[in-house]
Amino acid sequence: MGAKYQVGIIGLGKFGLRFGRALIQMGHEVIGVDNNVERVQEAKQELTQVFQADAMNKQALAQLGFDGFNYVLVSVGDSIAASTMITMYLKEMGLEAVWVKGITGDHENLLRKVGADEVIIPDKAAARALADRLAIPGFLEYLPFGKDIALREITVDQWAGKTLRDLELPDKYNIQVIAVKAKGEKGIRFLPKAEDSFNKDDVLIVMGHMQNLGKLRDTKISE
Repeated sequence: MGAKYQVGIIGLGKFGLRFGRALIQMGHEVIGVDNNVERVQEAKQELTQVFQADAMNKQALAQLGFDGFNYVLVSVGDSIAASTMITMYLKEMGLEAVWVKGITGDHENLLRKVGADEVIIPDKAAARALADRLAIPGFLEYLPFGKDIALREITVDQWAGKTLRDLELPDKYNIQVIAVKAKGEKGIRFLPKAEDSFNKDDVLIVMGHMQNLGKLRDTKISE
């Protein structure tokens, strides 16, 4: 695989935890933080390390070593104040790459003013991922892990009727499906479940190392 990163995730709700799972599948180290004991207990089974702490406390972040991470994702639900303060703290600590889950366009503007490097607004991010194709057909630009990681768009054909569990993409290709656009629907469904099945002409957005995505492109998808 390519370079191995150490990534911090602040906020282990649905978005943050599943994002962490995808990174673990790719071989990266993921350190999670949340102030909710139930979320912490759940994440301990899946991430490299998990801590219960108040991320609004700058000293706590420093003690947990967040100033030394390659990347940090801030995903603290709908709290504009919390995400903004945490982002500011991380940038003051010298973090070069801070991604933040945003809520609205105005929230994005505020986050960027305090130093956020990437702001992810789910609907907007999906539209961007589907629109901003790279020069290589089928590849999409989205999260900047590095030059060796990308997204790819796959139209379902021989996978019709199969579930994510059936396809075993993480085991076979070290690739994660992060979103699905069902045929005939306008919306994007993020982070599908293992038991979700797909129909012909659904569009899957998958994330992985470019080398593995290339193998998938060159392999019959019915395998």
